Amino acid sequence: MITKAAEFPATLNELADFAKALSHPARTQILKTVAKRGECVCGEIVDVMPLAQSTVSQHLKDLKGIGLIKGETEGKTSCYCIDWKAMKRFKSLASQFFEEMEKFEKSNCC
Repeated sequence: MITKAAEFPATLNELADFAKALSHPARTQILKTVAKRGECVCGEIVDVMPLAQSTVSQHLKDLKGIGLIKGETEGKTSCYCIDWKAMKRFKSLASQFFEEMEKFEKSNCC
């Protein structure tokens, strides 16, 4: 399926994809939890979240899909850790975006 997003620069699409992944407070809390612990089994994340296991699993799938976390499955156990290379990429794209936006800052607005 071709969308209008393909009409925009790849870096803007990449930034938007990262931002979308962090647009839910559960996903941002999951990232903080995994970062703090170094690595987590899905059940450990569920224990600190006010969400059902299936909901946490879906959020983990979303974060893994964009590449912000890595996960390995052994049997019924899934272990997750932060992909720091992807996190640094997101930080770089966001910094570049905000630096560019600041160039257009004006003191007067509506």
